Amino acid sequence: MKLSKLFTLMTAALSLTAQANDIVPAPKQAQAILLQDATVHTVTNGVLKDTDVLLVDGKISAIGADLTAPAGAQVLSLQGKQLYPGLVALANQLGLTEIEAVRATDDTTEVTNTNPDIKAQVAYNADSEVVPTIRANGFSYSLVYPNGALIMGQSALMQLDAWNWQDATVVDSVALHIKWPRADVMPNPWRPQKPEEIRKASQKAMTELEGYFKTAKAYADAVTKGVKLPVDSRWQAMIPVFKGELPVFVHANDERQMLQAMKFAKHYGFALTIVGGRDAWRIAPQLASANVSVIYTSPYGIPERTDEATSQSFQTPAMLAKAGVKFALSLDGYWDTRNVVFAAGQAISYGLSPEQALRSVTLDAAAIAGVADKIGSIEVGKAATLVVSDGDIFDYLGHKVRYMWIDGRAVDLSSRHTQLHDKYQQRYQAKH
Repeated sequence: MKLSKLFTLMTAALSLTAQANDIVPAPKQAQAILLQDATVHTVTNGVLKDTDVLLVDGKISAIGADLTAPAGAQVLSLQGKQLYPGLVALANQLGLTEIEAVRATDDTTEVTNTNPDIKAQVAYNADSEVVPTIRANGFSYSLVYPNGALIMGQSALMQLDAWNWQDATVVDSVALHIKWPRADVMPNPWRPQKPEEIRKASQKAMTELEGYFKTAKAYADAVTKGVKLPVDSRWQAMIPVFKGELPVFVHANDERQMLQAMKFAKHYGFALTIVGGRDAWRIAPQLASANVSVIYTSPYGIPERTDEATSQSFQTPAMLAKAGVKFALSLDGYWDTRNVVFAAGQAISYGLSPEQALRSVTLDAAAIAGVADKIGSIEVGKAATLVVSDGDIFDYLGHKVRYMWIDGRAVDLSSRHTQLHDKYQQRYQAKH
């Protein structure tokens, strides 16, 4: 009993210390900032050499050569450095979990199958120690979603330099997330059921999903017609889906799942985005024809089938781009989100153009999140959310993020990683 109590106390103490960083969020932009002589990756207007960018009141005010600095402006020379829009990471649990083995720090999943009224942003921990490590690789925004068994809840787009979840929220209710029932019957070490058991479980889940949507649609129709009903927060939250106001993001990897989801979306008339998309290359023309976007989360995956190329995961982004599918690169997790930038570089090595790779983590990602008019490219009038790297941000050797601004606010790029590096470097230097 004493050991059990001691373990509980230790776990609680660990969870408290593990959930907070001591980095102070940047204050609102108070003076104009002129960035001079950078190589500007605009996304929409090519790459501009030796170009200036002026930031005023959190927006991009001007882009051009030899801009005049307003009175009192901060002037920063970026000669030889690369200027990009702040990167956008889609579909992850960043800020919702801190240490997977410590239950008190994991707020990713609800317990029932029907949680369309759950909103991820209220569980977002802006003080997470993980968030600064993601920021340090160039990511300014993250789309966080609640996990679950079937209808999981609603995602939100968060900016990654905030005091709390309210400050961090950029867009509430980006999409409703659904985990699609399995289409295969193959067991694995984590799910060693018999094929017949898997098939029955999948059929049961599919029947439940269809039943939930029928009920929600009937509820929405009744509300539209003015029928007085007891308020059910679950079905109330789904009314925007049937009005075409709230997209649905379906988490699916098997091509059969995706085809089923496309048919389902057509029946109910909602906008569909696939999250996962491991087999998206197999049905890329159908996805493009149906205007279905993909958040591709397997850029480092291994072959699913024995007859697939070992590099299939690396080739898929280029195949989607060639077919005309709008996609964003992602890694569905939390701490590993930092590596999405290098996944883009890997995709370039396998046929994706650098311009397409950049769009996949900036403008196209912003478009999938519904905010392409505000972020994702370096254009006058858009948010002054920018990142500076010494070299190519997608290259392991050239990648070195030096500066970041979110809405014109200069973000502190230190993290637990850099703090530990500096600490032990001093110890090493003291001994040598």
